[in-house]
Amino acid sequence: MEIYRRPVHHGLLSINQTSNKPMDMNTNPATEVKSLPPAQPAQPAQPDSSKRTRWVIIIVAVVVVALVAFGLFMLIRADPATTAEVRDIFIIFMSLLLLLVMLAAVVLVVQLATLINLLQNEIKPMLETMNDTVNNVRGTTAFLSDNLVEPVMKMNEYLAGLMGVVGFFRNLRR
Repeated sequence: MEIYRRPVHHGLLSINQTSNKPMDMNTNPATEVKSLPPAQPAQPAQPDSSKRTRWVIIIVAVVVVALVAFGLFMLIRADPATTAEVRDIFIIFMSLLLLLVMLAAVVLVVQLATLINLLQNEIKPMLETMNDTVNNVRGTTAFLSDNLVEPVMKMNEYLAGLMGVVGFFRNLRR
């Protein structure tokens, strides 16, 4: 059941009345405010997802070890023809896995070659250009410092000295 709060205005005061009735079509939806459900008591903290993941991995590992142990036990009790067939299937399975690992290694080497190519042919020229730009900015700031800032500072020094001399002679006249 949903509870709705309807504001009631009495002069300057506004009072919320609680109603169990849903809004009707004649009310202004802008003044209707749906109330929040009552506060729930604090629930215990959920265990971290890393703890859950760790437990799932442990359970899966135990199940796999149990299945391998059961399979080995059944192979020991089986006749030699069955054991030979399982051995052949296992050898085929291992060779397919080796083929998959070798394919992944080839993909890794190709990706590494692509990365090296990217670094040599695209990133290195960008870094060299950026280094040239920084050196250009460094030269520009040194030029501005020598030809603009120093003369302005010297002029300010001379003007401050002149103002001091003018102030001194003004104080003597009084």
